[in-house]
Amino acid sequence: MRKHPIYSIITIAVLTLTACAGQHGDQSDVNPGIDMPASWSQSNTNTAAAMPDAQWWKRFGSDELSKLVVEGQQNSFEIAAAVSRVREAQLQARIAGAPLLPEVDVNAGVNRQLPLAAGAATTSANGLLQISYEADFWGKNRASLSSAEASLRASIYDKETVNLTVTAGIVSTYLQVLSLRDRLVVARKNVDNAEHVLTLLQSQSRAGAASSLDLARQRSIVADQRAEIPSLQQQEHDALAALAILLGHSPQNFNVAGKGLAEIEMPEIAPGLPSELLSRRPDIQRVEAQLAAANANIDVARASLFPSIYLTGAAGGQSNALLSLFNGPNLLANFGTSLVGTIFDGGSRRNARDLAIEQKQELVQVYRETVIKALYEVDQSLNLIQSIKERYDLKNTQVEQAGYAFNLSEIRYRAGAEELMTVIDTERSLSDAQNQLGQIKLDRLKATVALYKALGGGWHESRDLLH
Repeated sequence: MRKHPIYSIITIAVLTLTACAGQHGDQSDVNPGIDMPASWSQSNTNTAAAMPDAQWWKRFGSDELSKLVVEGQQNSFEIAAAVSRVREAQLQARIAGAPLLPEVDVNAGVNRQLPLAAGAATTSANGLLQISYEADFWGKNRASLSSAEASLRASIYDKETVNLTVTAGIVSTYLQVLSLRDRLVVARKNVDNAEHVLTLLQSQSRAGAASSLDLARQRSIVADQRAEIPSLQQQEHDALAALAILLGHSPQNFNVAGKGLAEIEMPEIAPGLPSELLSRRPDIQRVEAQLAAANANIDVARASLFPSIYLTGAAGGQSNALLSLFNGPNLLANFGTSLVGTIFDGGSRRNARDLAIEQKQELVQVYRETVIKALYEVDQSLNLIQSIKERYDLKNTQVEQAGYAFNLSEIRYRAGAEELMTVIDTERSLSDAQNQLGQIKLDRLKATVALYKALGGGWHESRDLLH
């Protein structure tokens, strides 16, 4: 049986271009493996290792915080923009899959001729159904679809990263507001203490037991303590405004009911194994999806070295009688195959393939860097939590002793057994220790939030990421 000439053309083109493509080295996948540590340098050995649950923010024990997080996830502008990017990627994937289906065009028309002189008018009609299809012989179209689908997954993981960042921001900012309210309580208490000492001095001055210098020094301390309050109030206002923006609200008249960090529980986190980060952190998953897209892009670029094969078909009819358009004698049909390939392009397609390979190599390094950075962030958060916990315990003891020293110095001063400067010094020590303790508690809570974020939050593959 004699072969059609088109098969000879295809065979020659395949052999020629395959030989050209084979001149390059092996393009097998690069394994982006990393030597993962067996455990974290700081971890709670008394607790079974486990990653955070999906609603990790509930571990702080605040119903108001939980409501704010849900509200932020629904109304955040950043998350809404990320969801739109996911939908854009979905549409791109559908567009990329379109070449795998045939393209159908319909052309139809009616023509009526009116004679200028004698004779009857004639009507003619024609219709043509045209079908074209690119045979995906080399896998270019399917590779384009795979690339678009991998990019879609990358967009979904990117959306989860944004979701995690916004959630952590809401929790941290809420804790900041409560901490500032605690500091305002301490500042007002410090003003009360300073004013109490001033009243005591005024009493002593009237009895001739305190000098004008002592009164002036204490008035200065009272003014300094009062000056702390407007600054803390402004910081609280700024933190509330930042929280409102994260929630998608106008900052005007926005407020929260929480009074202080005493309402917040201190969660204990079992960080799990380092290797679990590879499937838990959405930013790592995003880079892996980008690597998959890069692999598919290499296949697209490599397939572009080969000719494109198009199958076409057309069926239609023409007739002077509109109603008999598709009668047998009037039916037209045409079917064919075409081979389209570039003979010389100055190395453009080959360079495009090499570019795709280098882009993949770049992403391999980005992947490794992302994993190393994730390991660093978790380890840093664990070490920071341990360090802050030790500082908090020591500072709490200092506050207790500073309060005891202040009360004792005041009693001794009343009895004439202590100098005024001792009372002032113990008062200042107590004020400083209380402020530092509040800041350390906030730092510990924020470090816990940072650890939740570094571990990938409560994200897991089975969630409906579009809602």
